[in-house]
Amino acid sequence: MPQIVYECLFILDSNKYARDAAGTAANVNGMITKHGGEVIVSRLWNEQKLAYAIDGHRKGTYWLTYFKLDSQKIVEFRRTVQLNEVVVRSLVIKPPQKLTEVLIQHALSGPVPPKPPEPGEDRRRGRSAPVAVEVPDEELNPL
Repeated sequence: MPQIVYECLFILDSNKYARDAAGTAANVNGMITKHGGEVIVSRLWNEQKLAYAIDGHRKGTYWLTYFKLDSQKIVEFRRTVQLNEVVVRSLVIKPPQKLTEVLIQHALSGPVPPKPPEPGEDRRRGRSAPVAVEVPDEELNPL
């Protein structure tokens, strides 16, 4: 069977990732290669607080992976992911073939650093903050 490109977003245990980041990344890639897959891109996406607790985890490390795998082995792969102690949740999808190259190139580029705030911009609300303006005394008291 031909190998198909899949996208998988893992939510990893943040504590285990913090203790051994390289080992956790190798663990994720190992699950793919164990089933005869080929890792195309595998990288950290984000680390943040979860919307709700999952098995006692309040924080998760999001790991994005693109890989090629035989379509006959995807069920076995998903079962391996479910049994892995590092993975809290995962989602495996088959992206549209037209978008696959674009998504892979975007993932290879890495995260975009946040742009510095413009002068007078309030980062908390995404809008302009009040700016102090000097007004001559004659405009304040016209008498």
